[in-house]
Amino acid sequence: MSTSEVKKGNIFALFPLLVFVLLFIGTGILTKDFSNMPLNVAILIASAIALLMNRKEKFSSKVETFTKGAGHPNIILMAVIFILAGAFAGVARGMGAVESTVNFGLSVLPANLLMVGLFIIGCFISISMGTSMGTVVALAPIGIGIASQTDIPLALAMATVIGGAMFGDNLSMISDTTIAAVRTQNTKMKDKFKVNFLIVLPGAILTAIILGVITRGNVATLGGEYQYDLLKILPYIAVLVAALLGAHVLIVLLGGTIFAGIIGLIDGTYSFSGFLQTVADGIISMEDLALIAILIGGVVGIIKHNGGIDYLLYFITSKIKTKKGAEFGIAGLVSMADIATANNTISIVITGPLAKSIADEYDIDPRKSASLLDTFSSCWQGILPYGGQMLAAAGLAAISPVSIIPYSFYPVLMGICGIIAIFIGYPKFRPSEKAVKPVVISPIGE
Repeated sequence: MSTSEVKKGNIFALFPLLVFVLLFIGTGILTKDFSNMPLNVAILIASAIALLMNRKEKFSSKVETFTKGAGHPNIILMAVIFILAGAFAGVARGMGAVESTVNFGLSVLPANLLMVGLFIIGCFISISMGTSMGTVVALAPIGIGIASQTDIPLALAMATVIGGAMFGDNLSMISDTTIAAVRTQNTKMKDKFKVNFLIVLPGAILTAIILGVITRGNVATLGGEYQYDLLKILPYIAVLVAALLGAHVLIVLLGGTIFAGIIGLIDGTYSFSGFLQTVADGIISMEDLALIAILIGGVVGIIKHNGGIDYLLYFITSKIKTKKGAEFGIAGLVSMADIATANNTISIVITGPLAKSIADEYDIDPRKSASLLDTFSSCWQGILPYGGQMLAAAGLAAISPVSIIPYSFYPVLMGICGIIAIFIGYPKFRPSEKAVKPVVISPIGE
């Protein structure tokens, strides 16, 4: 796709997204209580508006477009991850895994370093396993447990988990966002990693410092000795090891649930029927988020069909005049696409071919364009209150996703580092070595 081939699109196609944001976030700001407008009600209203738009098209055709978007493999996978995460979290919590893990951490580290440690562990796990969702669902219960036994705000703990998760999602060699960015920009994995790492490392270091400063003086709410059972910690160790070995997130969560249940049965925490009921309760606790993810997918499908995504691409590319402006244009393209789709992989795949054309036209090194695509999509994905990572963490913690945003230090700093890198022309490049054979990727959903 060249810049001259970009369709003008239709700005009004974005109206359902605007309604959704205004209903959910606007109501919360006005009433100072984000629970006054439930997320599921807001997205249901936006879905109805999306289906009522474009009167020239038959309603049955619009419903088909909606269901195709809702049933996209990425969306369904996200929904399944949500319900399995609920099952694992419920079973692990019920058999005492969370309490033992947190108490073990409290006995090893002072309370003011727990968030720093949680962030670093999240960075390591996510860069090793290549998935932010898998990292969030694995570490969120531990973050929740830490918050419950210290005076650390629950929202801060969840933001720390998400920050660590987005670090690896942005950098990991096996992350789908990295693969999409590298392939669409026709560069090499290791080259993109080096450039990307140099750009975001200051943000990660600053995040760790901020977490250490703001949790300085935090103390555990429970005094005395911290009781823990190493046997009960094993489910989390097993989940983390399986993830690091590259097991699929569904296998990790399902295996972790069964393993935690077996330990609970052995030590008498669960009867067999009690274990099954705990699994069911965990699934039910996340069903709402799974439905929200499906409805968001449907709304995005209609927005894309009606030209909303095309309008964003056209609007950004029409403003590009210089090389620096072109780099900001690439960052803006993928940012707008991620805000509209709430999926950083899809946003990269949608904008990648156009970003490649812009990079070629303005002589931008493909390592830099690939890094910009991945950095800014991951930045917004870690901030959006309706993004999968935020929904998963908020759902497990039973808090509003908006309450997490003020503590989202790393995603914000990642974006700031990206902006500074554009302004100062960092990093400086030597001529690329050998060109990589082009790989064509078709946009997801087409």
